[in-house]
Amino acid sequence: MGATARAVWGRAEQQDFRSRVRGTLLGAAVGDALGAPVDGLALDAIREAHGAEGLSDLATAYGRRGAVTHLTQLTLFSVDGLIRAQVRRDTGAWHPPTDLHRAYRRWAATQRDWGPDLRRKEDGWLAHEEWLYARRDAPRSLLLGLGDETMGTPEAPKNPDERGPEAAARSAPFGLLVGWEPQLVAQLAVECAAQTHGHPTGRLAAGAYAVIVHGLARGESLDAAVQRALALLAARPGHEPVADALQHALGAVRQGLPTQARVTELIGAGTAEGLVAAAVYCALVGEDVRHGLRLAVNHDGASAATGALTGGLLGALHGETALPPAWLAELEGRPTLLELADDFAMEMTQGPALHGPAGSSPGWLARYPRA
Repeated sequence: MGATARAVWGRAEQQDFRSRVRGTLLGAAVGDALGAPVDGLALDAIREAHGAEGLSDLATAYGRRGAVTHLTQLTLFSVDGLIRAQVRRDTGAWHPPTDLHRAYRRWAATQRDWGPDLRRKEDGWLAHEEWLYARRDAPRSLLLGLGDETMGTPEAPKNPDERGPEAAARSAPFGLLVGWEPQLVAQLAVECAAQTHGHPTGRLAAGAYAVIVHGLARGESLDAAVQRALALLAARPGHEPVADALQHALGAVRQGLPTQARVTELIGAGTAEGLVAAAVYCALVGEDVRHGLRLAVNHDGASAATGALTGGLLGALHGETALPPAWLAELEGRPTLLELADDFAMEMTQGPALHGPAGSSPGWLARYPRA
């Protein structure tokens, strides 16, 4: 039977939250897609290919305009794992990192299988989306970290020397848990980062980014959200590189007009804390979403990851309607992104009406099995 529990949020609050969820996921994907064609190129090479101002519009990657990378794929599975954690809580089992690990393992299967196996009903609907089975240059750290059933933890992390940005770039959905306290959001992001990125810097950068998104999703300013992240970081061992990078980003805002050289300087060696700092800077100084994202992808470095991180911040801050419509129109996977965003918003605002002791929606449990 279907459950009919009353919504616990007011209509205006639900609409605002859904707009921010959509904005976060679409913004991260648009930033990813904008940066994908120039990912890893030097700025001189980007200018040679796209003009003196660098890349200013979507370009071709992986055979089409608007294509996304593994970063967007994994972000989708972060959302899927969070919904599944809420649904599985009905059984008395409540350990979200395990549900996220299972979701990431379903993503890992897309990187080795030819396509979805529709007989595996326990996979849920997202793993049956055929377009997600495209291989988009996922780094070895992800494939190794999720290559077996052993789950990395902060005490025994996978890839203990890995400091790349991939864990942070899939962590925006944790920040959308607006009913959680910020320290719990940080802890979940850190624990899930350890599944592929074991170095403290890689893990803490993911935690800081999730907390910043969390503040934005709750209506805070970007500066206030960064300050909250800095306060939470201070209690964690090994936080100094991440805190210093964020402080550097805040200081760079006061150093005059934004430049591509400043973004490159903030990115530094290309590790997680530098890219999160650069994303904060681009989101703070961008005249609008389009300008902030263009700034985020034109530099010597990981353009897709910086674009995705920046887009997640701008989308959480402004909501979906602030995103460039022409870019959304060509974005790969937009129907899936919107469907998943709306499912997440519905689960977080009206979960008791979908599943629980009083009854559950069979359609919802088919989409997000408790298995």
